[in-house]
Amino acid sequence: MTWSTDRDSPAWQAFGRVVATAARANPAVAGLWDPHPPLPGPPWQALARELGATGARDPATERALTEWLRHHPAPSPGTPADDRPASNVLAGNAAVHGPSVQARDIHGGVHFHQRPAPRAPLPRQLPPAPPRFVDREADHRALDSLRARRPDRAAQVLVVSGLAGVGKTSLATHWLHEHLDDFPDGQLHADLGGQDGRPTPPGTVLETFLIALGSPSVPAGLSDRSALWRSLTAGMRLAVMLDNAFTAAQVRPLLLGSPTGLVLVTSRSNLTGLRIDGAAVHRLDGLTVDSAVELLALGGGARVESEPDAAHEVVRLCGRLPLTVALASAQLAARPHRSVSALVDSLSCGTGAVDTLRVDGEAVMRTALDLSHEVLPHESGELYRRMGLLPVERHDFHLLTALTPDDGQPERSQQTADIAVHSLVEANLLEETGPGTYRFHDLVHAHAHQLGQRLAPDDRGRVLRRFVDWCMSTAASAERILTPKHPLPGHDLAADIVPPTPLDGPQAALAWLDTHRNGLMGAVRHCAQVGWDHSCWRLTDLLWPLFLRLRPSDLWLEAHRLGLEAARRCGSRPGEGRMLTSGAIGLRNAGLYREAGDWYRQALAMAVEDGNLSQQAQAVSGIGHLSLLEHRLDEARTHFQHALELRESTGNRRGAALSRRRLGETALEDGDLVTASEQLHRAAGELEALGETYEANRVRAQLGHVLVRAGRHAEGTRLVTEALDRFHSGADRSPHWEARCLEWLGEAAETRGDRAAAALHYERARELFLRCGPADARRLDERLRKL
Repeated sequence: MTWSTDRDSPAWQAFGRVVATAARANPAVAGLWDPHPPLPGPPWQALARELGATGARDPATERALTEWLRHHPAPSPGTPADDRPASNVLAGNAAVHGPSVQARDIHGGVHFHQRPAPRAPLPRQLPPAPPRFVDREADHRALDSLRARRPDRAAQVLVVSGLAGVGKTSLATHWLHEHLDDFPDGQLHADLGGQDGRPTPPGTVLETFLIALGSPSVPAGLSDRSALWRSLTAGMRLAVMLDNAFTAAQVRPLLLGSPTGLVLVTSRSNLTGLRIDGAAVHRLDGLTVDSAVELLALGGGARVESEPDAAHEVVRLCGRLPLTVALASAQLAARPHRSVSALVDSLSCGTGAVDTLRVDGEAVMRTALDLSHEVLPHESGELYRRMGLLPVERHDFHLLTALTPDDGQPERSQQTADIAVHSLVEANLLEETGPGTYRFHDLVHAHAHQLGQRLAPDDRGRVLRRFVDWCMSTAASAERILTPKHPLPGHDLAADIVPPTPLDGPQAALAWLDTHRNGLMGAVRHCAQVGWDHSCWRLTDLLWPLFLRLRPSDLWLEAHRLGLEAARRCGSRPGEGRMLTSGAIGLRNAGLYREAGDWYRQALAMAVEDGNLSQQAQAVSGIGHLSLLEHRLDEARTHFQHALELRESTGNRRGAALSRRRLGETALEDGDLVTASEQLHRAAGELEALGETYEANRVRAQLGHVLVRAGRHAEGTRLVTEALDRFHSGADRSPHWEARCLEWLGEAAETRGDRAAAALHYERARELFLRCGPADARRLDERLRKL
């Protein structure tokens, strides 16, 4: 053809552009191209083969060759040589096979064909399945379900995320090995390096994948490699496991382009960005307690079985993470004479499992968490360290906002806190447990606390002061909502105190107290420890609705003992009086009658000295209640009557109604059901008139119990059932009184001879009492034994 001797011909110049296009995908092409007029021989044959091979895997090269051949077609058979086009002509026995080229002047019918490359072996790159794999059946089912819910034409992308050491790689590998038959075209695996902070570039991963699939050459650019990757894998039933991904951007070029394959990604991050690409995310949590103990027993053997309580404590201290539990198991295996209890002692010291469990001298969990912290954005890292200082199990978003500097712009502080929290959740360092509430994993909390302790003393003090102030401001809001008559006059909080968490009514107030009870107790302890005495007793007093409604006996006693000491240290007589009377109720409920009586008598002496009739009535009523519980009915009646007179003299209608309630209880204990029903009926009416719905509901439940005892079963059961519904949920929710109502309904069923219904009520009551008061639960045990 004539362009072979005319470098200025259009065909020659167009062919040069084809070669340039191919060279971008395959640099080897450039080395075979000579822009001078070619001569027949092997160099052109080599160029033709390389162009054919490049066009087979690079769409751009294939399009360029096809377009060149379309514009420079072969002549019709029989056309005289002199009449043939002066551009690209294929003559004689020339043929085109796909993107192959033949030139006339190369004699001998040379054809440019792509020789089929020898087929590469199917890649089988998955790591071996874990030899010892416990639990995770639910997680296997979750991955199966996510895969099944994928739309038919959508690419399959699954992400397994979770904290370092939670077993993401083991789960992913085990699950893929169970599904190998679904991927007959092979399995590819790559560690993306996210676990050590040095992520592998996706282009590097693509190069290894393309070579594994038999590509004779790999394009230079990431986009071209990704395009070739999607072309080669189109229609293949291939599994790709991408381990330890760092970001969604790192993973995206490695995704398959068709629905026949699967990409399974593991990451410490949730990789939320991949959801845009259709990914489904499964967050992996720690093992169940039983499975963790089973894993511990692999190294501990009979010692784990002989010390079950210690074994449970080990897995708790290890946070039920497979990595830490396996390291604890390895320690037991390496030291066959060491008891499980001794391991508990070791893990309980310092920062616990974060530093104690090591591999080749390295504290692997601390190293992993250090890295996770280091890659956090600045604001998130700051918040992480501040949160680590707080003695809480649950973090409230409004508290986290209070810990974020606002520079006089509260809205900006809230936005900054929201962004910082999102980063912590995304990194699986923080778990969202409800609307606006979050928690650290136990080991993460230990790590955050360790970093928080490195803050300057003044910074630590400011963080904890704001935490205590937030506890006080929100507890004060709950007190006003749930017990509006309880706030102590003359002890309003400072106007510039940390803003409280908004509480929308009684249910929200009680839920907040219940959710944060341990954190609130942590605040009381901290105040006692650092000498914030006023805050110590004041916060305890503000928590009265928590103690009244939820009856956490241990916290009740501890808080009031600390609060009493703090009130005495700072010389607050109102605080001391409140701690004595409220604390005595807790002691009484715990069955510590002697100590409760001592506290009441101290409170009475103070009230008499101060001329405080209200406090006198409270103390006298408390002493009467102890007499009632010890069945000294005459003493009880005398005390309650005295308290009634004191309260009526001061116009305390609510207190007077509560005294009548106690007189009704005394009459019931004495067998005088008529007097009991009269006193309780009057008390309930007075409390309802005052809007004291919670107290009125308690009295109506007691009245229903009296009516059942008096033989008026239908009316009495109705009252108790109505009270039960109110105590179960709503503004008057109280697990303790819910249990009391269930117990009384059980008694009513038992008197009717319905033992099955009685047992059901008693069992439900017992479960509730176990959360509040063990003494009450033991009483239910006795009732159940007698059925």
